[in-house]
Amino acid sequence: MLTELSIKNFAIIDNVHISFSKGFNVLTGETGAGKSILINAIEMVLGGRAAKEYVRRGKEKAIIEAIFQIENPNKINKILEEYGIKSEPDNTLLLTREIFSTGRSTSRINGRTVTLTMLNNLTKYLVDIHGQHEHQSLLTWENHINFIDLLGGNKVFKLKKNIKYYYNELKKYRNKLNSLTENEMERERQIDLLKFQIEEIDNAQLEENEEDELMNEYNILSNAEEIMKTIGDITEKLNSTDFYEKSLIDELNNILTNLQKISEHDSKLENYSNIVESIIFQLQDLSRELRLYIDTIEYDPERLELVNERIDLINKLKRKYGNSIKDILKYRDKIYKELQILENSKEEIQKINKEIKKNEDKLSKLCNELTKERRIIGNNIEKNITEELKKLNMKDIKFKVKYDKYDYFTENGLDKIEFYISPNPGEPLKPLSKIASGGEMSRIMLAFKSILAEVDEIPCLIFDEIDTGISGKTAQIVGRKISKLSKTRQIICITHLPQIASISESHFYIDKIVSNGRTMTKIQKLDYDGRIKEISRLLGGYNLTTSTKKYAEEMIKNLKNI
Repeated sequence: MLTELSIKNFAIIDNVHISFSKGFNVLTGETGAGKSILINAIEMVLGGRAAKEYVRRGKEKAIIEAIFQIENPNKINKILEEYGIKSEPDNTLLLTREIFSTGRSTSRINGRTVTLTMLNNLTKYLVDIHGQHEHQSLLTWENHINFIDLLGGNKVFKLKKNIKYYYNELKKYRNKLNSLTENEMERERQIDLLKFQIEEIDNAQLEENEEDELMNEYNILSNAEEIMKTIGDITEKLNSTDFYEKSLIDELNNILTNLQKISEHDSKLENYSNIVESIIFQLQDLSRELRLYIDTIEYDPERLELVNERIDLINKLKRKYGNSIKDILKYRDKIYKELQILENSKEEIQKINKEIKKNEDKLSKLCNELTKERRIIGNNIEKNITEELKKLNMKDIKFKVKYDKYDYFTENGLDKIEFYISPNPGEPLKPLSKIASGGEMSRIMLAFKSILAEVDEIPCLIFDEIDTGISGKTAQIVGRKISKLSKTRQIICITHLPQIASISESHFYIDKIVSNGRTMTKIQKLDYDGRIKEISRLLGGYNLTTSTKKYAEEMIKNLKNI
């Protein structure tokens, strides 16, 4: 249950802290005092869509914190474990939401920053908020099927999951079939294009490593004259044949001879002789290698032109099919498979049609099973909703679930489901969305909440003005129904009716005050005298009379133990 709520700098709320109790909590106050803003703050901390307009003017950010006491922690702790968040030993859960004036927001669970998706995955098991938007969900017939399915439990959930899987498979194969059959001319054009591309690549006879080899050969051929001249000059200097000019090796031989002579005087010089001798041998080897290399170099304009053409061809193919020869060959393999599929499209179409038939048969079976389950649930809902509505002072109500079918598969099955009612004797059944009044819609939604509460196990229900359009005896009955719900879960209810407020176990008064020229919301928990005063106001305004006060006392006395 929700035990603590702290709100700071949120809309007209400056700084409030509320400690909720088990059972039935009620909030009352003047219109515009901030009751709905309080619900908005709770929605935000649970993962609702934030907006910068929520931040109090002149403040950097709004902060909402909520502390929950988890009575059945297994499901919540499992989610926390998946998120890598440590659960508290006392089974408390801290949620924090910060909304900045820039529109950005952050969310935390037990101090750990999480995404909104993670937050919503957790909080859907903590709180169920019923507001005016849920009235609208009942007014839209397409939503009625969801109310049926919510009562279907795990069996309906598994059926819907399987239906969605096979529906997506069916959709996939139908799209494949359409792409193969929708345009025969386009198919032929595509075949011609792929054949041309494959032929162009195959004719090139590409090899993965040839580009590097070609570039190396091109560099040698295009610079052959410079290479031969430079190497010729080097070998000439190493081994000059000019009688009047000594080569580098000749000079080194003279140096070696002189070193060897003086080594007789100092044996240490022998090492230098050895070094020079080694250099001479290396230069002789170098000279031989260069002469052999130069014999392999030949300026060949025809070969250079062929290499250049080959490089141009590869670059052309790279511009069309990939950034490298490897990519080109990979692309070739890919389009070859596409060509095979297109050329063998008749066989492929037969295979696809078999898959379509298989998925349609599977879907048909699953959808029929789901329809049977929904009809069983629908029959129970008709009975249970009628009973609940009679308890809520709609004694002559007739409630019916009408069934129809789509003539095509959807990911939700084949069923069309719509709720019909006849609120008064002698009136025919008509669509709920067309004839229900505000008061009737509030009670119908409360009836659904009462039934769903038996299966959803959500520990906290919040009602934002569930009493719209009702008064008098009906309001008293609605109050008793909410009070009954509060025996098994926490209820937080915003109301303007004394019949509902008087039944609560904890009563909070929301007031709007002006301080230093700024409007702000103030929330206080009422004691017995405060409750008498507030219920008297709800009964007859601010001009309290003895009779009004006495009636308020009687309401609390007579209804608090319902």
